[in-house]
Amino acid sequence: MSTNRRDFLKKAAIGSVGLAFTGGITSVSAKSYNRIMGSNDRLQIAIQGLGRRYGAFLPAIAAKENNVELLYLCDVMKSQRDKAALAVSKLINHKAILENDIRKVIDNKNVDAIFMATPDHWHAPGACMAMQAGKHVYLEKPCSHNPKEGELLVAYQKKYNKVVQMGNQQRSSPQTIEIINEIHAGVIGDVYKAVAFYVNSREAVPIAVKANPPEGLDWELFQGPAPRKEYTHDTWNYNWHWYGWDYGTAESGNNGTHELDIARWALDVKYPERVDVYSGKFQHKEDGWNVYDTMEATFRFSGNKTIQWDSQSRNGYKKYGRADRGTVIYGSKGSVFVDRDGYKLYDLKGTLVRENNSKVQESGIALGGEGFLSTLHTVNFFDAIRGKDTLKSPIEEGAISQMLTHYANISSRINSSFEVDENTGIIFNREAMKLWSRTYEPGWDIKPV
Repeated sequence: MSTNRRDFLKKAAIGSVGLAFTGGITSVSAKSYNRIMGSNDRLQIAIQGLGRRYGAFLPAIAAKENNVELLYLCDVMKSQRDKAALAVSKLINHKAILENDIRKVIDNKNVDAIFMATPDHWHAPGACMAMQAGKHVYLEKPCSHNPKEGELLVAYQKKYNKVVQMGNQQRSSPQTIEIINEIHAGVIGDVYKAVAFYVNSREAVPIAVKANPPEGLDWELFQGPAPRKEYTHDTWNYNWHWYGWDYGTAESGNNGTHELDIARWALDVKYPERVDVYSGKFQHKEDGWNVYDTMEATFRFSGNKTIQWDSQSRNGYKKYGRADRGTVIYGSKGSVFVDRDGYKLYDLKGTLVRENNSKVQESGIALGGEGFLSTLHTVNFFDAIRGKDTLKSPIEEGAISQMLTHYANISSRINSSFEVDENTGIIFNREAMKLWSRTYEPGWDIKPV
């Protein structure tokens, strides 16, 4: 990469990060900006993780107006790389390099930004390595595997001054932005409670038994930061979510991240004062699933505000207006239901006052794939790198919302409620604090900065 292009993108990113904290807008006109568009403005990017989510980034990457070059497709599974290469070849007219090891991608100085859509345990370590090497990062949810990683992500972003967008794409929904702004302006009066929910009918999973890794899988690199263990059938392909805590963060981290973020945003709160959780495995009791499949978590905040998380992974009975997922916000003058489709505003009698729905592709519980919100979120990431827009979900905000999922998981694992410092987020419980971080494979831990 030329020095001029690197300097251009660096200055643009610094401007973008500054805007994210001030809430201001750039003074550069569109006409002036267009005059410096071109090779200096082209973003060279890589994607790590070619499973269910990478396709959501492709429409924005392929759009010529975004001036992006996809240099790498990276995954530890050969079949995923091959499938992605075929899919991408239909959208762009150059061949991306297929790579197994993300560390080789990070070492390439031509790469400006990396999309990270791996299993959960890879997110924070990979992002920190990338930032240290001068890359901007689009970091899929959950942004961290444990609370300590959230702290480190924010510290790395501040030290290296990189643009880090968390992949909770509903932050880019025009309808959600509209109604959250109205809620903050008092459209439903004083808000006091939000219920975030998720319903799915996931089926039984195989009992995890020791087996040889599938052909083409680099099991060593799949584990990455996690302590080494023998492969068990059928871990690599999504079931890692449900086989303990080595790689996943259960349903709270998997899907609760989205709705809990909207709830926290609507109530305009930070860390709770108390966390109470009821959870357990209640469906398909003899299968290989060994984390909770049902959870009710309550987060109590100062000012007598409450967020509740109601999750059913394997019982498809729908509640809250018969929806699969969403957030209900209650106020002194009415209530709001908001999801990826849009929102519905109700008065105190429960009468629908107004609605604004987009019927986007990413509504409901469908896995991965492209969608309108992910495209908006990806374009926002590109524009923030160039200093043209503010990030919709900067990592310092995303990490706070992610803490709610960590609190819920920790409370479930120790089977105990606990108090929290509302200013720092630290838990006032010794057993809980033992799960603040995790054990890493030697040489893979994230060094403090």
